[in-house]
Amino acid sequence: MRFGDIPEAPDSPPITPKDKNLVMHVELRILDCHTLMGTDAPESMGFKVNFGNNSYINLQPSTRKETKELFDKLSQGGNVTMDLQDMFWGDYFGSCTDKVQRTMDV
Repeated sequence: MRFGDIPEAPDSPPITPKDKNLVMHVELRILDCHTLMGTDAPESMGFKVNFGNNSYINLQPSTRKETKELFDKLSQGGNVTMDLQDMFWGDYFGSCTDKVQRTMDV
């Protein structure tokens, strides 16, 4: 997916023509049990790549209940960077930094 695939939202600034072709999400499945994922991080969208925020651990629980439980436990004492919510690409998604400064997508 490209950043240009993000639906426009009234509370979000428009995506610049330059950023629309940048990669929002790419994944490479390895051996049917591992997945490498990547994204561009345009500063125009508020990203600032620093040591510590340049890699994430991604969890994909089977149920919303398990997702909420894991997210609440992992974010306790840390920082929620995106609340759990339904996303336009079909997932229930949130992002946080745990109390020992590991970044996670759930």
